[in-house]
Formats: sequence, structure tokens, C-alpha cells
Amino acid sequence: QVPSAPSQPLGSSESRRFTNKHSKKALKASLTLGILLGMFFVAWLPFFVTNVAQAVCGCVPAGFFDVLTWLGYCNSTMNPIIYPLFMRDFKRAMGRLVPCCRRPAGPRPSAVTLSLRNSPSGPRSAPAPLRNGP
Repeated sequence: QVPSAPSQPLGSSESRRFTNKHSKKALKASLTLGILLGMFFVAWLPFFVTNVAQAVCGCVPAGFFDVLTWLGYCNSTMNPIIYPLFMRDFKRAMGRLVPCCRRPAGPRPSAVTLSLRNSPSGPRSAPAPLRNGP
């Protein structure tokens, strides 16, 4: 008789969790890339097609060409909005570079800590001394 192998190796739930975590990340990255590329093509493809048509036949009205140009500019304006919405790493990098987007480095206080800090019986820190002069 051949000994039967265990049906599931040890740690299979961990490997499944690892696989699910990475597949979710891959799905989110694919979704973000799809949205960005889709918006790029919707905004810039008409501009490029019209640009080629203008070079070949010169039959594109100037106002229509301007509208398509501004549609592409609007797409470029949307990219800094889309990236932080979908990409946590981009948001962190922007937080490091742009001072107004920075969060405090320490851990966020819990509701209990906030309630103790704001209650009359809770611990209080000494007020900072007032400074006179520059």
C-alpha cells in the first residue's frame, strides 16, 4: 500500500490568504491602469485623429480642434486626482513631498484617549508657557 499524502499541506490557508491578497492588489492595479488608459484614449484619440485629418485635408474647423485640445488638457488635469484615489503608495509619496498633505507621524489617538484628554477628570498636560518677544 502507498501511504496517502495529506489532502492539504500545512499552511495552505496562509498561502491562500497570501494569494488572495496579491490577487486583490493585482486586480486593483489593473482597474487603475484600465481607468487611466481608458480616460487617456477617450480624451486624446479624437484629438490625434482630427490632427491627422487636418494635415491631410484641412477640413477641420478651428473651434472643433480647440475643443478637442481642451478635452485632452482636462484629461491631464484629472490624472493628479485619479492617482491618489486609487493608489495608496502615490498618496504616501505626495504626503512626503507636499507639506499641506502631510499627516502627523505618530499613531492616531483612539476614542478613549480623546475622551480622557477632553474630560475634566482625565490627565492633563501642563500648559505651555507664554513667550514674550520674537
